[in-house]
Amino acid sequence: MDEKDNQIGSGEKLAVHRAGKLHRAFSILVFNSQGELLIQQRAKGKYHCPLLWANTCCSHPRLGEATLLAAHRRLEEEMGFDCMLEEKGNFIYKYNFDNGLTEHEFDHVFVGLYDGPIKINTKEVEGSKWIKIEDLKVDFDNYQDKYAPWFKIIINKFF
Repeated sequence: MDEKDNQIGSGEKLAVHRAGKLHRAFSILVFNSQGELLIQQRAKGKYHCPLLWANTCCSHPRLGEATLLAAHRRLEEEMGFDCMLEEKGNFIYKYNFDNGLTEHEFDHVFVGLYDGPIKINTKEVEGSKWIKIEDLKVDFDNYQDKYAPWFKIIINKFF
């Protein structure tokens, strides 16, 4: 991607992360009617940020797949449900991990509302919980190392 979210190439996910190329991604935040945010603990087998807490769901669209459709697909695949999603905004961030991978993403942030059952995919998600934004921000201050870097950016930027 370029910095205006125009596609200028394509590549395999791991290769793009090794090279640190700017690429399209999405992050989903699902709230319930009590105003709590559903967060997930990433599975221990993830290639970066294993066992860290993050937003409800995040991923990348497939080649030629619309970002909103990809968001719905991954929400169902990871969390076992789907809901209406609305784009709240986007941002670019870059983060270098100790394992040689780089997240350099043009991240589209989607927000939804859901009160039904959750069925996590244990290949993708270790666990999940509902939390109020105020409590999450306090936890960020006290336990920064247990959260994924992009998640902290999203909460600080949009909430």
